[in-house]
Order: sequence, then structure tokens, then C-alpha cells
Amino acid sequence: MFEYLEGKITLVEPAFIVLDVHGVGYKLYSPSPLNYQLGQAAKVFVEQIFSDNAGMRLYGFASQADKRLFLKLLSVSGIGPKSALAIMAAENTESLASAIENGQVKYLTQFPGIGKKTASQIVLDLKGKLKDFTPKSDKSSPALEDALLALLALGYTKREVEKLKPKLSKLPEMTADAYIKQGLALLLKK
Repeated sequence: MFEYLEGKITLVEPAFIVLDVHGVGYKLYSPSPLNYQLGQAAKVFVEQIFSDNAGMRLYGFASQADKRLFLKLLSVSGIGPKSALAIMAAENTESLASAIENGQVKYLTQFPGIGKKTASQIVLDLKGKLKDFTPKSDKSSPALEDALLALLALGYTKREVEKLKPKLSKLPEMTADAYIKQGLALLLKK
């Protein structure tokens, strides 16, 4: 029904955020609600799910890619919205997709509520379907790596910096300072 909502974050809790859209507060369950800040303007990609025991709930994601991964996880037998959020909250998208693509069942059992049987089912159902989530094999330049380390040193989270890497690696080769400037410009656009 909804693709995304744009508004202002009015509440941040460990399991959800509230996004005010023109005076209506939407409660959005999120894998990473603590990445949002009170008062922040945000565009949140949403998925509406109805279940018998929880009723109607909205799930919110920082990107369309995160939403697509959530939906892929839901397609696995034995994975519900709560488990899918727990898996996504505990890991970045690229590492999770790589683990599934490489059939690392033991790695997947580290997530809350995921036993060996469910982890095997995740690999069986999703292996070969997450290539667009896995990192490309091309190496990034030393200048780019230095810039990413500098952004971490400036206080940005590992997740924020990892999301920048694909965008910055598409730019022509430049100095670390130039990568830092481009990275800061992208981070401040949010």
C-alpha cells in the first residue's frame, strides 16, 4: 500500500520509531531504529504486514535495498517479521548476503531465534538470489580506504561509512581529501 513515508522523527525506541507525516504519527518497526535521531527529517521505506496475533504493523527501512532484503527473508519458511528484523539489526546487508551466498549455516545461527534448521532453510531458499546485495569483487583504492577510516575517526558509524563505500568507489580516482569531502557531502544530504 505504501512505498515510503517522509516526515520528522518524533520518537526513537529500541524496536521502533515514530515518523510524523503532516501531523500523523506512524509507528514503524525497524531493524536499526537507533540510527535515527529525534527531529531528523527522514524518508523511510515501509512495508505493511497484517498478522493474526500482531494485527496491522508498519515496518520501516532506511533504503529500498534494506526493504527488499526484509521481504526476501520473509519469503523463507519459518521467518516472520520479528526474526527478519533481528537478523537485519545484527548485521550489515553485505555481510549477511555474503554469508547466505556462501552457505554459512553456522554463521546464521548466531542471530536470535535462528537455529540450524532455520539457517539451513535460509540458505536453501535464498542462495543465488542475493547477488545484488553482495559486495563487488573489485578492490577500492588506498585513498578511498584512508578516507573511509577518516570518516570513522570523525565519529560516523561503521554502517554509515559502509553505505558510502559503493557510491564513493564509483567516482573517478581521487585523493583521500577529495573522497572525504565527497563522503561528507553525501552524509550531510540525509
